Amino acid sequence: MVPKTFIIIGRSGCGKGTQAKLLNEYLEQEYKDSQVFYIESGKQFRSLVVGNSYTSTLAREINDSGLLQPSFLSSWVWSNILIEEFTGTEHLILDGIPRKLNEAKILDGALRFYKREKPYFVFINVTEAWARQRLEERGRSDDKKRASIDTKMKWYESDVLPAVDFFRKNESYNFLEIKGEQTIEKVHEDIIKSLKVLKV
Repeated sequence: MVPKTFIIIGRSGCGKGTQAKLLNEYLEQEYKDSQVFYIESGKQFRSLVVGNSYTSTLAREINDSGLLQPSFLSSWVWSNILIEEFTGTEHLILDGIPRKLNEAKILDGALRFYKREKPYFVFINVTEAWARQRLEERGRSDDKKRASIDTKMKWYESDVLPAVDFFRKNESYNFLEIKGEQTIEKVHEDIIKSLKVLKV
């Protein structure tokens, strides 16, 4: 079959990483003859910030404050992986990418370059209060300070939502809005149901 592309995005704490992994498992089971190429932006950044390079030090300061990484670095993280490792024959899952409007346009250009037809944009929608509770429960190092969580909530509104709207209005994408304030299993079920309607 023609390899499919899935972009999974939402507010910090919405569970997009969990849903991306479940989608990965679903695709591997459903299409045993196809491989899945999965890029988790958060994991890549967490690996970067524990390094000892000058870039790692600066990125760690940004990460610890809850701020968004600069677009050049965010785009480099996923584009470098695509350039070095992607063969074009795999299903592609992008987790947590993009987080700014200019990054959305860069990603759109990359997907057109790789001739990925009609990607699926999965927007997991949750309220701020719900996301805050999940971040506090998660307890990562960058989620332990209330100021850091406050900052994440602000840049979601100012930066991420314009990127989401870019794909919502783009007829080249299948846009799926999923209610995220449900059990993990129910969110996954809703995603798969929506994809099946589109004959994935």
